[in-house]
Amino acid sequence: MVIAFYEIREEWERELLRAQLATHTLVFEPRPLVPETADRAREAEAVSVFIRSRVDGAVLDRLPRLLFVATRSTGFDHIDLAACAERGIEVSNVPHYGENTVAEHTFGLILALSRRILQANRRTRAGDFTLEGLEGMDLRGKLLGVIGAGSIGLHVIRIARAFGMHVVAHDIAPQPLIAEVLGFRYVSLVDLLGAVEVLSLHAPLTPETRHMMNRERFAALRRGVLFVNTARGALVDTEALLWALDEGIVAGAALDVLEGEEQLAEEQSMFRTAESESRLRQLVAGSRLLERDDVIVTPHMAWFSREARRRILATTLENLQAFIMGRPQNRLAA
Repeated sequence: MVIAFYEIREEWERELLRAQLATHTLVFEPRPLVPETADRAREAEAVSVFIRSRVDGAVLDRLPRLLFVATRSTGFDHIDLAACAERGIEVSNVPHYGENTVAEHTFGLILALSRRILQANRRTRAGDFTLEGLEGMDLRGKLLGVIGAGSIGLHVIRIARAFGMHVVAHDIAPQPLIAEVLGFRYVSLVDLLGAVEVLSLHAPLTPETRHMMNRERFAALRRGVLFVNTARGALVDTEALLWALDEGIVAGAALDVLEGEEQLAEEQSMFRTAESESRLRQLVAGSRLLERDDVIVTPHMAWFSREARRRILATTLENLQAFIMGRPQNRLAA
């Protein structure tokens, strides 16, 4: 079988994949799978991609032999499942690899906001050891709101409870027994937004959740809230977040993801692929967030730990081998 791996950049990854798939022909492409790079996989019966790739109809039209897509991620908003199903192409993901990894990064961002760590670091590096403007807040006793209490959200809740925080969560599929064990409550989204002092997003990106944090919902927050997003950038209307920061509703934001980040990450092709005025506005708004002292931005790295990367590859190999054996696992349906 010919298997094409996109967004594989390091030699240790290639060595591991070659060793485990020695009887197959492997193609490695460090760039994302998009129409311009699809010819590298023209003979492939399987492709493995990551989050910068866009597996849509335009790409699939260039891959006539494709039977299987293995995404090395939990999220799959970069894959058009309906287009794959229409062509009889199976899709698998990595459902569990970084719950604790992403949760730990989330809490690192919460701590950086609550104790003004980045501002303090910049000031002391400049030789200023004064404390004015650096007063933080204790997390103990504060109310954390988690939108999306899946595997990652539950890990965030566990850490928050260890810090002595109170927690409320909103999720479309509540798990009352787990809530009782971990000591948090499920509430409506309206009640959550109006009460919390720290808000963390862990919802998947779907047509229903796109821009779930819009101006109306930011306006519903209590003033001075800390806002964290380590899920997907498009969950947040960037212009609405900028407005909430300017109004003092959001006292500080920490973002591991930005709306339109796929264009920001591919600087050389940004203007060629930014096809609409709406997309260009997203890019400009995202760059304005980068300039603010009350915003922390990390480059979609919450998943990026040594251990998580190895778990991702291990599960991806299992998914490929299961498909080859005719027993697909971790399947995604349209």
